[in-house]
Amino acid sequence: MAVVQEPAEGTTYWYGPADTETRSILEAVRTFRRADEAMRQRAGRDMAMNLTDLRALRHVIAAEQVGTSVTPRDLAEDLGISTASTTKVLDRLAGSGHLQRRPHPRDRRSVVVVATAAAHREVRERLAGAHARMIEAARGVPEHCRPAVRDFLLALAASVEETDDDVATTVVEDGPGRPSEAVGQRDGDPAAGR
Repeated sequence: MAVVQEPAEGTTYWYGPADTETRSILEAVRTFRRADEAMRQRAGRDMAMNLTDLRALRHVIAAEQVGTSVTPRDLAEDLGISTASTTKVLDRLAGSGHLQRRPHPRDRRSVVVVATAAAHREVRERLAGAHARMIEAARGVPEHCRPAVRDFLLALAASVEETDDDVATTVVEDGPGRPSEAVGQRDGDPAAGR
């Protein structure tokens, strides 16, 4: 099992004066995110594809596992890219033998995208070890703590999905051009976040 380095002592980023335990949790999340990103970059490099292509392949395989069809438009929405860019992604993945376009079963004007058997095999070979280690780490969480961990991770995901329109931040100047604090405003309430 790989050992992930603990965050540097005193690293606060933008946490401010958060208590030590809260800060250590958020630093552990950042450590996980860095390790996860590195794993995805290695997988993409090993499979000779960029991260967008890897995300597209992952989306198609995940949909297949629950019996859902994926159209190019679905993929564009999931990846947050234009349909023209999606066409380029699909062309690359079809050219590399990872995906195929097939006629849509109910809409003759559309196609669905499916992963090839070779793609499924390659993903299993490249990521099965990492997924097994993540499952083992999750099993290491005491059963009575699992609901709290799950709820925390879901709340954290929701918090980072908020847009700038959801939370406006105002920087208060402290002297000539030096920001002293950020004041968040939610739903038009200027007192929120103070």
